[in-house]
Amino acid sequence: MKQGKTLSELALEVQTQHSLKKDFVAPTTQMRVDVIDRKPVLTVEDFGQYPIKDHALTQIAERVGIPTKYLRKMQDEAPQLLSTNINTWFDATPERRMVRTLAGNQRAFLSDRYARTDAIDVLQVALPEFSRAGVTVRSCELTENRLYVKAVFDGLTREVKSSRVGDMVKAGLMVSTSEIGMGATQVTPWAEFTLCTNGMVREGGKRWAHLGKRIGGEDAAYLTDETVAQSDKLDLMVIRDTIRAALDPKRFEEWIASLQETTQRRITGSVEKGIQLLATKLTLVEGEKNSVLRHLIEGGDLSQYGLLNAVTRTAEDATDYDRATELEAAGQRVLELSPSEWRVVAEAA
Repeated sequence: MKQGKTLSELALEVQTQHSLKKDFVAPTTQMRVDVIDRKPVLTVEDFGQYPIKDHALTQIAERVGIPTKYLRKMQDEAPQLLSTNINTWFDATPERRMVRTLAGNQRAFLSDRYARTDAIDVLQVALPEFSRAGVTVRSCELTENRLYVKAVFDGLTREVKSSRVGDMVKAGLMVSTSEIGMGATQVTPWAEFTLCTNGMVREGGKRWAHLGKRIGGEDAAYLTDETVAQSDKLDLMVIRDTIRAALDPKRFEEWIASLQETTQRRITGSVEKGIQLLATKLTLVEGEKNSVLRHLIEGGDLSQYGLLNAVTRTAEDATDYDRATELEAAGQRVLELSPSEWRVVAEAA
């Protein structure tokens, strides 16, 4: 699996970022986007100026109805036109929005109903539960998009393929959240393959959308921790309870049984063409496709089980942690291929 920070490094980074955050809600009629040195900057009356991170700019464009392709063209060729477009629609379609900032930069442009469930909140709930359950953190990271904590329970380990010495799988879970609108908070079953130390995001899990009551009244205002505590934000105790239920031995045994079945399904056609078809289904880029092929051949196991291991092993080669986690989830998609879908890949000619 792809390694990120140590747990202590993660905790320090989360705490540091928490001290540098400022969030507020304001009407778009009090907002202006200017271009300074060809870079977009958000100016908000009574709140100041904030250089706009690319994700936040994309959210602004989407909200006012600017297609992504046109957004990029204006950025490259006519930045002042970009400013005029956004400001025109800010005034023409006024609404209150939440602006999230970090270290003086705007990082998100969200609904005033967005329920903030920050990384520090999730860690404060999850880590004590991990300790109580005897769960060990194996990989964690805080990217610009999400917090990830992946952990295993050594007491729940099963063998998949007896012919491969040490081919064991440990039950685990992944806790994840985004502070900038990049997906729901979630507690998801996860597993570690001990022979090759691959990680795999399993099926199921529980997700909560970042959506609550409208924050505050009509006036613009900073959002303090006290404000959020009184708003209809996600009940973090639900995360606690879900973590306690996530390490379900029965569900894990059923999942192991489905893994064992994949060891009997062989690739009988062209390996290269089969992986090309799979790459299209999984939306793999060229380098990822080649990596899957290389790891499949090096592993020497031309079965569906070997293929899903090759996909999850490719996660370690990913350039960033977000994509690595997506590739770990792609392993589950290989497992879930229907008989007809598997035949297309396995018998490719």
